[in-house]
Amino acid sequence: MAFEGLSEKLQNAFKKLTGKGKLTEQNIKDAMREVRMALLEADVNYLVVKDFIKKVTERCIGAEILANLNAGQQVIKIVNEELTELMGGSNAKLTWSSSVPTIYMLCGLQGAGKTTMAAKLAGYLTKQGKKPMLAACDIYRPAAIKQLQVVGEQVGVPVFEKGTQNPVITAKEAVENARYYGRDVLIIDTAGRLHIDETLMQELQDVKAAVRPQEILLVVDAMTGQDAVNVAKSFDEKLSIDGVIVTKLDSDTRGGAALSVRAVTGKPIKFAGTGEKLGDIEPFHPERMASRILGMGDILTLIEKAAASADEEAAAKLAAKNKGKKNPADFDLEDFLDQMHQIKKMGPLQNVLGMLPGIGSKLKDVEVDENALKKPEAIICSMTVKERRNPAILNASRRKRIAAGAGVTVQDVNALIRQFEQMQKMMKQMMGNKRGALRAMKKMGGMGNFQ
Repeated sequence: MAFEGLSEKLQNAFKKLTGKGKLTEQNIKDAMREVRMALLEADVNYLVVKDFIKKVTERCIGAEILANLNAGQQVIKIVNEELTELMGGSNAKLTWSSSVPTIYMLCGLQGAGKTTMAAKLAGYLTKQGKKPMLAACDIYRPAAIKQLQVVGEQVGVPVFEKGTQNPVITAKEAVENARYYGRDVLIIDTAGRLHIDETLMQELQDVKAAVRPQEILLVVDAMTGQDAVNVAKSFDEKLSIDGVIVTKLDSDTRGGAALSVRAVTGKPIKFAGTGEKLGDIEPFHPERMASRILGMGDILTLIEKAAASADEEAAAKLAAKNKGKKNPADFDLEDFLDQMHQIKKMGPLQNVLGMLPGIGSKLKDVEVDENALKKPEAIICSMTVKERRNPAILNASRRKRIAAGAGVTVQDVNALIRQFEQMQKMMKQMMGNKRGALRAMKKMGGMGNFQ
């Protein structure tokens, strides 16, 4: 995941301040030296780092320790606020045109993931109730038009294309086509190059002049580090971009682009690509990203992912099924299977776990098995409907048959049943009385020494 190295180094720097009741110039200086090195190693622009360290140092020196905060926590609070400000302060939303369609023009270098991002954005806007259309204006890269058609079909969005016709003419015709068919958003996928050249920029300027897009969004690859910032500056000078979309933030990238581009160009990051699937796109929230970097997690985004991936039909079915049940112990293996399917829809487990407070930084050297849910899923799917709804009938012969059907051992089946029975018992305790709930939560490790 992005920022892993940076997160670890920053947290190590702050640990040295833990327990100190006072912020002195010396311990601030020592901590800021480590923060500076961590940011530079993350490929953050040198001038951005210099200005950031200056602001944090000025705020830390003479800062009063707030109630319930030690020196280390106070520095973390200040760094968190400054990181948030560095990346834009708050989420920058798309703006909308007063006339239909609203046109978004995507640009960027070849290989940044522009075509895929066009489809991701179209899919995202579809979920927001919009009716987007994609326009294929990259006539140079082999199979670019075909790729856009394929990903467009996958997200259920039509693609307007006219082959190798002049991209400027195609863009103008796409606007009329979108208007004719009642499409309220048009996303234009433009050509890219391996490097910036005058021919590319002139074509993009011509498309801009022809269709007057509401916003020009630059797609940059987070893995290119400071080069992404230089690319953003060049495109902004020629096209006056309105925002940036950072791709591959799920990769093992140092994250310097995300931390530098706003400060250098003054243009906000509006979206981030967080995976290879077409649903892996998130609005960029600076305050949430700062929390992730500092190991505080990102519960809000996790909740939003859960809500977005929730299958309303499945939820309604589960609610109807559970109607009239006397207690949570009636929760059966069919319900358990439905919940696993919902978790899988939320994206890679590594990313989901990384949003939990205090967990992200600890995953750096931990291999998260993305197939962890496949074995229990196979076991449950090998059961009959009767067995899923009444696990109590699973005797030795049934378990042996289930193991053979799932391609696992009987021990694996027994382990799943034990875990399921423990969960039922815990849920029954939690619903039975307050003391039972506290005991159950203690067993989960969530209540510490709470009495």
